[in-house]
Amino acid sequence: MVRKLIRTAAAAATVAALALAGAVPALAHPVIEARHSTVQPNRAAPMPYAQGVDSVGPSLRVATFNASLNRPQAGQLAADLASPLDAQAQAVAEIVQRNAPDVLLLNEFDYDADAAAAESFRDNYLARSQGGQSPVDYPYMYVAPSNTGIPSGADLDGDGIVGGPADALGYGDFEGQYGMVLYSKHPIDTANVRTFQNFLWKDMPDSQLPTEHYDKLVRGVLRLPSKSLWDVPVTVGGKTIHVIAAHPTPPVFDGPEKRNRARNHDEIRMINDYLGADGAGDYIYDDEGKTGALEAGSDFVVLGDLNADADAGDSSPEAITALRENPLLQDPLPAAQQGANHPRRGVAGINNNGLGTADFGRGSSGVLRVDYVLPSVTLPVRNAGVYWPEAGQDGAELVSGWPPASSDHRLVWVDLKP
Repeated sequence: MVRKLIRTAAAAATVAALALAGAVPALAHPVIEARHSTVQPNRAAPMPYAQGVDSVGPSLRVATFNASLNRPQAGQLAADLASPLDAQAQAVAEIVQRNAPDVLLLNEFDYDADAAAAESFRDNYLARSQGGQSPVDYPYMYVAPSNTGIPSGADLDGDGIVGGPADALGYGDFEGQYGMVLYSKHPIDTANVRTFQNFLWKDMPDSQLPTEHYDKLVRGVLRLPSKSLWDVPVTVGGKTIHVIAAHPTPPVFDGPEKRNRARNHDEIRMINDYLGADGAGDYIYDDEGKTGALEAGSDFVVLGDLNADADAGDSSPEAITALRENPLLQDPLPAAQQGANHPRRGVAGINNNGLGTADFGRGSSGVLRVDYVLPSVTLPVRNAGVYWPEAGQDGAELVSGWPPASSDHRLVWVDLKP
């Protein structure tokens, strides 16, 4: 969840003007030359669920992880990752290495136009052994701009002041804060990537847009995606799998109008509509002006921190329930195996189904299931899990403490037969 692990309270520098939004191209390119460190012998074996691959035939591991690699100032993450010594990044990278996904989405990873942070994390952390684990190489990566931190020019939060993170098109102190990055061992079909950063909330039919809170002028500029929505085609053995990546706004930090709860609902609904059942996504247009949903019959995986739990927390359960019950996809119900993610963990808003993916700590929401890997029914599922070792188990130091060494979220993975 955004704003849970902000390291300092320092305000960012003045953000870029709205006119520049979208002027920065997305970056997707192979590694030119990845740097490696000597692989040290592995210490104690990883958690059992980290290697739950069906032994028959090839398998594709797809994962999502809200890594909380956000910083309070623009450029700070790139500076932190320029050397291989950032402790939080090391912990995040070790978790990735222990689970070794083939396709990985990281949420809450600050965007910069040169992709310096994304490249440095790949080269200085993922491609170097962390804690004795084997490095992971990602020849392909995709990053693109985010609505976070882009000034709206309006008083979106109703505090009588125009400006600040809550008045941005997506909450953020600077443009690109809390962004996303996709890493892949398989080629990305960059020519056919679709992004939906600029889609206006008012253009969703029957939306929950609070018109009593936002006047007509504001409704004319307010985008629905708080970060963005991506459709990134990945080529796996001659087959195209569409990675549908998103990070809807948290359904909290608002007022009686519940604007963020409504936005979270509609961001998730947009994902569901985009999958295309019964023409539900015909209204959707991408950043190039192309209209329509995902092509019928496509293989896909929905990835991301959706900030919604159907059974607990502050989100509206209808949208996430509708997405999980979409007949075009399946919910593998990933859970931590022999780990700490069990019922009665947390303080408030406890997720009692044992499928939680985030622990927001004492006095907050407790354990919730907010991070999802939802593949299409055309992709057989072989295994699934949440990386959540408990005290005394190998790797527990990576997720323990407050704030945790890595993130308040846990890596979620699903093994598919491509």
